[in-house]
Amino acid sequence: MLVIVQLMLRLCLFCLLYGSFTAIAYADTFSSFEAVKGSWQSSYASLLDRHGETLIRLRLNKEQHRLDWTPLSEVSPALIDALIFTEDRDFYHHHGVDWGAVSRSALNIMTGQKARGASTLTMQLAALLNKKLGWQTGGRSLTRKWQQLQAARRLEHDWSKEQILEAYINLSMWRGDLQGLSTASLALFGKLPIGLTRAESIVLVSLLAAPNASAERVAKRACVLIAAGYESDCNAVTALADSSLNRRKLPLAENPDLVTPASKLLTQANQSVTTTLDATLQHYAYDSLRSQLASLANQQANAGAVLVLDNQTGEVLAYVANSGLVADSIWVDGVQAPRQAGSTLKPFLYGLAFEKNVLTAASVLDDAPINISTPLGLYVPQNYEHDFKGPVTARTALASSLNVPAVLTLNKVGIEAFWQLLNSVGFNLHEQADYYGNALALGGADITVWQLANAYRSLANNGQWHEASILLADTPTPPSSKETPILSPQTTFIISDILSDRNARSLTFGYENPLATPFWTAVKTGTSKDMRDNWCVGFSRHYTVAVWVGNMQGMPMRDVSGISGAAPVWNSVMSYLEGNGWGQTSPEAPTGVHRQRVEFEGFAQPAYEEWFIDGTEQNRVSYQANTTPRIVYPVSGTIIALDPDMPVAVQKVHFHAHNGGELLHFWLNEQELAVATEDYAWQPHRGRYHLRLKTASGQTRADTFFEVRGK
Repeated sequence: MLVIVQLMLRLCLFCLLYGSFTAIAYADTFSSFEAVKGSWQSSYASLLDRHGETLIRLRLNKEQHRLDWTPLSEVSPALIDALIFTEDRDFYHHHGVDWGAVSRSALNIMTGQKARGASTLTMQLAALLNKKLGWQTGGRSLTRKWQQLQAARRLEHDWSKEQILEAYINLSMWRGDLQGLSTASLALFGKLPIGLTRAESIVLVSLLAAPNASAERVAKRACVLIAAGYESDCNAVTALADSSLNRRKLPLAENPDLVTPASKLLTQANQSVTTTLDATLQHYAYDSLRSQLASLANQQANAGAVLVLDNQTGEVLAYVANSGLVADSIWVDGVQAPRQAGSTLKPFLYGLAFEKNVLTAASVLDDAPINISTPLGLYVPQNYEHDFKGPVTARTALASSLNVPAVLTLNKVGIEAFWQLLNSVGFNLHEQADYYGNALALGGADITVWQLANAYRSLANNGQWHEASILLADTPTPPSSKETPILSPQTTFIISDILSDRNARSLTFGYENPLATPFWTAVKTGTSKDMRDNWCVGFSRHYTVAVWVGNMQGMPMRDVSGISGAAPVWNSVMSYLEGNGWGQTSPEAPTGVHRQRVEFEGFAQPAYEEWFIDGTEQNRVSYQANTTPRIVYPVSGTIIALDPDMPVAVQKVHFHAHNGGELLHFWLNEQELAVATEDYAWQPHRGRYHLRLKTASGQTRADTFFEVRGK
């Protein structure tokens, strides 16, 4: 034993002589606390709302796993208590070195007993700041240990106890690649350090000795500490260690609706980008969408998007890119994904007709069956309810979203002119006008939520269009300096008035529906072909809200329209924005429009007061029904193909005619079929046919030629 003591004393003397010359070199390499904190680099980039609140973080540096530096003031006192109890109980009483612990450790070594740790929190921090002072393969030499002691004393001289604690909890590796207390707290417990409980705190500090130890070993160490006097429950801590360490959470997976837009805006680690978004509104819009989709779970609707714009500035206040209900859809940006527009483009069509003075809001359009022959075949527009309303005003046709009047209006203004207007208002249609044909009137083009919301915002802004923005500018450019006139203030006022008219839309939607708000709003719905997409978009005096509901698989939804799918979300978000909205009146009429009473003749339309652009006013509108007999279907040149995979008996062709007030009969290739007062279901056979409408005396009033091909 004497030999061992003599050997240890000689080694210590050598360390004192050698260390006195080298320790200062290591100590002098320490930067100030402010420099260490300032050099901290998060592995994540952060997307902030307009008030500086973090919306989402994306990990862009895969070599590290850090979050922002965590101030000591944002750490639960329970964690600090557990850390000091576990690692350095005399932390507030020593000056970097616990000489009593060092002496006991040295005596244990000299007497052949198991050495107990003598490193203080300050010594451990010194090793974190200077890797040469840390543990290396083969252990830590006495010389390096002495250097670490000296470095700790210097650190205590330059830094406060609070700075030492703060740096320690940030620089320590807690588990795996998780560096820093915030990263570990969020990854293991899904909460920030300020909310850590005593049980969670003892589990965390029990990791410091062996960050990659099994949950069982960590729990065992925590229970030893509890037995030594730490106030917690061993059974609860054991269960907590198992649930947190064996099922690690993904840090910061909140706000899946913002993952894709964030990935476009964030380009490098430790970056912070301030957006125009409002965090509270963002969360509300997301929750509203999720709640509505939950009610449609059995109807193939599992996805959606919401965009909220400030009418005046164009700033994006909420950007819900997806619902997060489908795991793969987190990387799909529903705000920017192209979808079929449905009826949402109709306000611009009627606006163009008013602008060109080919229609007024009081003009009469006939909502009756039509077949339009095109190079690609017959185009047969139908209403959502699969019926026809007869003669209606343009106001009613737009507000109630009738399809045949929209096609008639498109033929009045021209497809090319409408196509140009849609492009000028930001829709960026990729095909030429002829590609879309008459279907453009009914939304047969792909658009995005972003484009749709900003286009409607131009209606709210007297026909002035400029691009929306999601980045908060330090010195915003006044919107008036970059606006483009799309439609006149007079036209957009009348269109907005129609879209706010509950009475005009009641023909299709009734009076009580999600489009009705207690404050002034102008709103339109849309449903695409086969119910794959539905929309609701509209504006108040202050905000524009656009909502899309559908699914990411492109499947038809079951009995989900704009009214039942997207409109409830629109109503919820708009009501949140405007509060109760009581007292919010409709916009004032611009100069150049006036209101005038109009009377109608020829159909059941009561007189009412309508808005007119000056010079287009009408005080009496007459409607004369088309009494010319005609065959509505099939039109001349129709080619009907028999489906070889379907039974012949179920393949019927329905002849439809307009009699014009006469009693007429269907004749097919000189054979009388039936009275033409109702549709006639005919069993098709291959061949060429001549269909005629004849009077009882045999006179032909109308005829058509068509062909049936196939088996």
